[in-house]
Amino acid sequence: MAACGRAGRQVSEITLVAVSKTVPATRIREAIEAGVRTLGENRVQEAAAKISELGAIAAAYKIQWHLIGRLQSNKARRAVEIFDAVHSVESLKLAERLDNIAGESGKRLPVFIEVNLGGEESKAGVAPDGVLPLCEQISKFSNLELKGLMTVPPFFDNPEDARPFFQRLRRIRDRAWQAGAAGEQFKDLSMGMSNDFEVAIEEGATFIRVGTALFGARR
Repeated sequence: MAACGRAGRQVSEITLVAVSKTVPATRIREAIEAGVRTLGENRVQEAAAKISELGAIAAAYKIQWHLIGRLQSNKARRAVEIFDAVHSVESLKLAERLDNIAGESGKRLPVFIEVNLGGEESKAGVAPDGVLPLCEQISKFSNLELKGLMTVPPFFDNPEDARPFFQRLRRIRDRAWQAGAAGEQFKDLSMGMSNDFEVAIEEGATFIRVGTALFGARR
């Protein structure tokens, strides 16, 4: 991957999350057979149907299913049941619910805190100044593994315009780490999509969420 070369990074440092929202199970199966190993879904109900339909091949290829869309509290139990990670934790209330359900299920759930760097009302996420306190609180939960931070910056035609947002998320993560607000596993940055993932990789992304570039435009 060219972006890894420019940044002096190894491709193995990056996890590709193939965003399969609205993509039918038949095409997801093809993607799995082509080498995709981590799939990202936005809606719990839609994902549950696909996970059920693709159960055999997903198990054979050890597929990881990640929730990357906004999670409502009333869908939390089902989310814990079917997903291997949640990228969109935006409040202490949601984190507490996930922790309680994961504990009941005997599961340790990897999570990311979603950060709203653009201050956009249409997007979820905690404000930047709320990240450190939320890190400290989530780190106390025994059934959640706080992996890092996630963001969806404003869309720009020029990917370079997204760079400051990726840089800022990296700085916030570094400050939280230096402040001891999270454990040793707190290192990941889930950022970058089809239009700007190369810039995100250059700025330290460890998870990139790519849909359109893999599956084509949404219908």
